[in-house]
Amino acid sequence: MIYHFWNFLSSNYDFYGEGIMQYVSVRAGLALFVSLLISLIFGGRIISILRKKQIGESIRDLGLEGQNEKVGTPTMGGIIILAAILIPLILFGDLKNIYTELLIVSTIWMGLIGFLDDYIKVYRKNKKGLAGRFKILGQVGLGLIVGCAVYLHPEIYVKQEIAQHEVERFESSRISSIRDEGGDRHFFVKIKEPVTNIPFFKGNEFNYEAPLVWITNSEKTRQYAWLFFIPMVIFIIAAVSNGANLTDGLDGLATGTSAIVGVTLFVFAYVSSNIVLAEYFNILYIPNSQETVVYLAAFIGACVGFLWYNSYPATVFMGDTGSLALGGIIASLAILLRKELLIPVLCAIFLIENLSVILQVAYFKYTRKKTGVGQRIFLMSPLHHHYQKKGWHETKIVTRFWIIAIAMAAFSIITLKIR
Repeated sequence: MIYHFWNFLSSNYDFYGEGIMQYVSVRAGLALFVSLLISLIFGGRIISILRKKQIGESIRDLGLEGQNEKVGTPTMGGIIILAAILIPLILFGDLKNIYTELLIVSTIWMGLIGFLDDYIKVYRKNKKGLAGRFKILGQVGLGLIVGCAVYLHPEIYVKQEIAQHEVERFESSRISSIRDEGGDRHFFVKIKEPVTNIPFFKGNEFNYEAPLVWITNSEKTRQYAWLFFIPMVIFIIAAVSNGANLTDGLDGLATGTSAIVGVTLFVFAYVSSNIVLAEYFNILYIPNSQETVVYLAAFIGACVGFLWYNSYPATVFMGDTGSLALGGIIASLAILLRKELLIPVLCAIFLIENLSVILQVAYFKYTRKKTGVGQRIFLMSPLHHHYQKKGWHETKIVTRFWIIAIAMAAFSIITLKIR
């Protein structure tokens, strides 16, 4: 709103600083600052309201150290995170930008699913919460929205650098160019295809049409690329969302990990939205995606601000309202920034937590079928509970998981230059 109002004033009046809102760095900085203020100042008030409404966490007795101390701690604190993301975005973001619109939808969509889950747990006293099939249905719905938008929306496309002798192969409307500091001219072609960056390889682009072409060896299959692309988007959103949900089992673990991932995506968003930097790092340039930088600044501020209350010993839990939303947001951003193939590295903590549960359940069922007695790989899953059972203090587990997340984030950023 402030962004649009400022642009209106700038177009009608001359005053000092009239063009300042055109700088994405300024708007991102303001979004970060306001997001921190909202989560820090209003977060305390929201926690007080949750406590008065007796919206407390009901803890299952899992025999974990310090577990009983958390009984009654206010939950549904994800409301703080969502508010701290959306309000700065509405104030400083371009609300007419398709990336802004998609991210607002993603945030509210997954937030509502998590809110319903928490509501059933708290008010209906049903510890299972929202049935798993409805959570999956919600994740599939968001996957369809994001996948169809990326595949079909005319304002979502990428630009790829081409050699000068290749320019004549394309329509003039698809060609643009820039001059670098040395005066050399670089040509780019507009691509409206489901392409993404693939890490570690010199030819670092992958087209989702490729598997279908390989299978049938026919160019006609290109029109059916959505059959591969959209299910992949749905799978990524469901996997990351569930991973974030499973990670939210210790004070500050999911919040801090999400903030680290957010900082990494912020770097990718800034580079991908700048044609000069994208050309330098040899990655896809994504026009109009500068609004993801503003969103990610608010996202980081919201997570860091919430960590003030969610760090050990937590005075509030985010609940599924926050954890499902954070995972869905991170997955959506990775897809929009064409970095979804980097998720196993970038979201390594979420992946490990997911795999620990899958392996535990699968091995237990397998051994029970073979021997009649189910056996376990871990003392308890998700993985962070395994270390709790081993006697590690909660803060040590969280800190070490954060260190791993930082290492994976640094490695993800390094992939910009590893080819």
